[in-house]
Amino acid sequence: MLSPRTSPTRDIVSLDGLWRFALDTHAGATPWASRLASPLEAPVPASYNDLFVDTEIRDHVGIAWYQREVRVPRGWAGERVVLRFGSVTHAARVYVDDRLVAEHTGGYTPFEADLTGIVRPGTEFRLTVGVDNRLTNVTIPPGTVTTGSDGRDRQSYLHDFYNYAGIARPVRLCSTPPTFVADVTVVTGRDGAAGTVDYRVETAGEAADATTVQVRAVDETGRTVAEAHGSEGAFRIENVILWQPGAGHLYGLVVELTADGGTVDSYTQSFGVRTVEVRGTEFLINGEPFYFTGFGKHEDTPVRGKGHDDAYLVHDFELLRWTGANSFRTSHYPYAEEVLDFADRHGIVVIDETAAVGLNLGVMGGLTGAAPTPTFAPENFGGPTRDVHARHLRRLIERDKNHPSVVMWCLANEPASNEEGAREYFEPLVRLARELDPTRPLTYAAVMFATPDNDLIGDLFDVLSINRYYGWYVFTGDLQAAEQYLEQDLRGWARRFGKPVMMSEYGADTQPGLHSVWDTPWSEEYQSDYLAMYHRVFDRVPEFIGEHVWNFADFQTSAGIHRVDGNKKGVFTRDRKPKTAAFALRRRWRGLDGRRPGPAANG
Repeated sequence: MLSPRTSPTRDIVSLDGLWRFALDTHAGATPWASRLASPLEAPVPASYNDLFVDTEIRDHVGIAWYQREVRVPRGWAGERVVLRFGSVTHAARVYVDDRLVAEHTGGYTPFEADLTGIVRPGTEFRLTVGVDNRLTNVTIPPGTVTTGSDGRDRQSYLHDFYNYAGIARPVRLCSTPPTFVADVTVVTGRDGAAGTVDYRVETAGEAADATTVQVRAVDETGRTVAEAHGSEGAFRIENVILWQPGAGHLYGLVVELTADGGTVDSYTQSFGVRTVEVRGTEFLINGEPFYFTGFGKHEDTPVRGKGHDDAYLVHDFELLRWTGANSFRTSHYPYAEEVLDFADRHGIVVIDETAAVGLNLGVMGGLTGAAPTPTFAPENFGGPTRDVHARHLRRLIERDKNHPSVVMWCLANEPASNEEGAREYFEPLVRLARELDPTRPLTYAAVMFATPDNDLIGDLFDVLSINRYYGWYVFTGDLQAAEQYLEQDLRGWARRFGKPVMMSEYGADTQPGLHSVWDTPWSEEYQSDYLAMYHRVFDRVPEFIGEHVWNFADFQTSAGIHRVDGNKKGVFTRDRKPKTAAFALRRRWRGLDGRRPGPAANG
């Protein structure tokens, strides 16, 4: 699915702003049939949970309704009209006046509704969206809804971030010609000083067979550097400027459909020329070893929840640059397309992850002490869940395949890879990912319970990403013992699988302003000492290729005795103020510049 862009043949109208809002308990039986009788308004994009001082809204389980009027530009006569949502968390039903025009499940990927023939240029229609936040064992991520003795539904889930809901990403009304470019795929390589580009263009519409495809690559000044003809082909860019970490040079692939000597449709797909490869125990970008420094992040900000915000986007990337980070993981779901576009332009490397978090019933057993049930049993996640996971994986790769910043696909966070049934679950997903994109390596983030001795799926993947919390959840406050066990653990993974190893999560909850001269958990000094201990170990393991601290910034979680106002493992507070550890990371990372550190790198 192409990202919406204006062109000589395409226009876009933003539908962001204030929409009428009501919970289903206050919206009537058919809220799409008339104007919502609600005094509430909610901004789009944003999550709705933290906007209002109403517990009923924050804790709501079920459907909430958004509504607004939309006027179709009068100049769109004869054009195809498309309504596009960046995401709706977690499922949506979309109505134009009284008509259902789209249904979608999956809270972190875009979807469209073709309104051609349903709406008329120059007229207005009522747009109503039902947003369903419920998670079950056949959603990604999974969850459970129960009904209490008071008749209220309650949502539980296995992931450690708040279940924000709403229309979290931009909504746009778009026009295209009736015959149009439907999809573009770009795959790049290198041949000496030249860049090689393979492309594929898919067209649609009644007259698609009567059109001719022409493509040309343009540089950042608009100068044409290569041309080709046909819906599939290849070309070379001589003296190519590579897309590199820290230097996000982009080209544009201008795709034009022509018929009878005229342009039918025009769409420009940005791309960067770069290669990615795993060779032995090294991760190579453009043939050079690359060492990941950065974070696991979250789309999480005060008031907005998971709502996309360009101001936070810019500021977060500035803080990444300030620390010396060169990369991040989209934990634990695909981020907004605007985030990846920004990473492309600024040379930040991305590990792109599906929303498959919580596929591990052993985690809940570890927290509660109850005996866990088998994660991959048919009644849990071993049945239709994998088919849903496959659909999410397909949508992720189809959406993000052209982003040069994306160098690796992460299929899941902390699955029960040590349990029976894990291999049967993941083997078809790995095969699907390689079919959809054979150019990028694959990884998954391994949970603490999965060890080099009992993990069942590590050999299927290209890079071993390990989540570890020695010194926090295990050996709390004892960094000496934690260091010993961490090194044994990492060396064990490297020895068994002979693949690159990176740390996809490591961190300690830290209350800003708490200080201590001792190794006191929750203090800012302990967080810095904890990270320094991990870095000493990383520098001693030859197969090690990167470090992603958990987390970039504090974030909201569900309420409970395990969390006080959310997860505090951020090196920045939720409103982006640095803790002491941020300065320690800056001293370490700014001297690395994508190179593997040695023992002297510890500061």
